[in-house]
Amino acid sequence: MGRSITIGTAPDSWGVWFADDELQTPASRFLDEVVDAGYEWIELGPYGYLPTDPAELSDELEKRRLKVSAGTIFAALHRPDHYDEAWAQVEQVAKLTQALGGTHLVVIPGQWRSDKTGEQIEPRELDEEGWARLAAGMDRLGRDVRNGYGLQVAVHSHADTHIDTHAEVDRFLEITDPDVVKLCLDTGHVAYSGGDNLKIIADHPDRIAYVHLKQVDPAVVAKVKAEDLPFGEAVALGAMVEPPQGVPAMPPILDALEGLGRDIFAIVEQDLYPVAFDKPLPIATRTRTYLNSCR
Repeated sequence: MGRSITIGTAPDSWGVWFADDELQTPASRFLDEVVDAGYEWIELGPYGYLPTDPAELSDELEKRRLKVSAGTIFAALHRPDHYDEAWAQVEQVAKLTQALGGTHLVVIPGQWRSDKTGEQIEPRELDEEGWARLAAGMDRLGRDVRNGYGLQVAVHSHADTHIDTHAEVDRFLEITDPDVVKLCLDTGHVAYSGGDNLKIIADHPDRIAYVHLKQVDPAVVAKVKAEDLPFGEAVALGAMVEPPQGVPAMPPILDALEGLGRDIFAIVEQDLYPVAFDKPLPIATRTRTYLNSCR
């Protein structure tokens, strides 16, 4: 097919949000079920969920014929003096990602709400100084990750962060270095915040380096927005749904991504925390079948 979209999946689609949690599918079961669902590519998920020794993890992946597309870190670079904390994650995650042949480092911005309690812990919107710190920090991170590990940084717009709404995504891309800072387009988070995925692709085609495919239930999201609920509660209420049950529609997005004319990872990432262990595999299998039928 030449240059195309490579569909993969992630621990998130098995309800994995933390390195160690008894409510989560065990790592070995996750890897086995990824194969059963028909995928060949995965993300690493939270650092420590999968084995962190490169040789051990490589063995686990090779015997299942699985490959790694990316690792993920969290970086609140709008906060003063946060870079060292972010880089400490990079030195773990990027090293492991690189060792396993991954090509991208997904960076999720810091949340203005506590991810544990849902309480507001800082202002919802950045001031000019905060935006300047965020842009300079992400530019520095992008350069350092490329120079140190050969990975492409892809910043993930995310609910309850300062890179959330369509306008905030536009602003972030306008003030950061297009060479070293790219976008991880998460179709569900964009829709969750009222954004237009197709317009982001059309307006910033050269910045789309990586994609998370997910859909949201508009009725649940409407309730969440009306009651100003935190993202964790939204997920527990069923905000994220398997395609084609929600929005945005997948076929136009896949067409637009194909139209970019380059290889792109599109990782299925349906937030399901917490979830019964027997639920993710059938969803993952149906989702892969559906997405392949759209192309």
